Amino acid sequence: MFRVLTVAAAAALVLAACQQQPAAAPDQAPATAVVIAAVAGPGDMAPAFTLVDAEGVPRSLADFKGKTVVLEWTNEGCPYVKKHYTGAMQALQREATADGVVWLTIISSAPGTQGFVEGEEAKAWQAKHKAAFTHLLLDPTGEVGKRYDAKTTPDMRIIDPEGRLIYVGGIDDKPTNKVEDLQGANNFVRAALADAKAGRPVQTAFAQPYGCSIKYPETVEG
Repeated sequence: MFRVLTVAAAAALVLAACQQQPAAAPDQAPATAVVIAAVAGPGDMAPAFTLVDAEGVPRSLADFKGKTVVLEWTNEGCPYVKKHYTGAMQALQREATADGVVWLTIISSAPGTQGFVEGEEAKAWQAKHKAAFTHLLLDPTGEVGKRYDAKTTPDMRIIDPEGRLIYVGGIDDKPTNKVEDLQGANNFVRAALADAKAGRPVQTAFAQPYGCSIKYPETVEG
């Protein structure tokens, strides 16, 4: 989705408010339309994508039409991810998938950066972390991460059966890498899934994400 900001329209508003200003010179450069890519937020349709999973199988978001889908960005070297993978993330994955939710864990780390995996290492990721996601998807170009404006690990999205984003952002309200802070944290993903299951509007549809920055290709030095 794109939003178009037209400089001409803005200029017209300025002129309307400043009637005493001289008219623009006839040879003034024409106004330019500025196109800004908008971020998909709660209520927007989730951007389509296809990624290859750890087993080498292409997986498209469209494959899961009619189901609730969770997207989780991860990086096993990130201290914030390590905090949640002491058991809390796996427990939430088990709860969600037991309710029929499709859980897609995505690695958008570029080759040579923290968290990047491929081949046998990718295949072993789920067993290594005792994870309960549905698929581990590899996004080494970062294209899908950037399409969703994913910024940190972890960073979470929930998509309803109609393909609409119903939750965007951080996993909870304790933005630290301390394991002890899992206790008593308000897990926004769990709460949003409960709201969706009960047929209620999601009470908290956005929370500021926190964690390690995603290692997109442009972050690779030299």
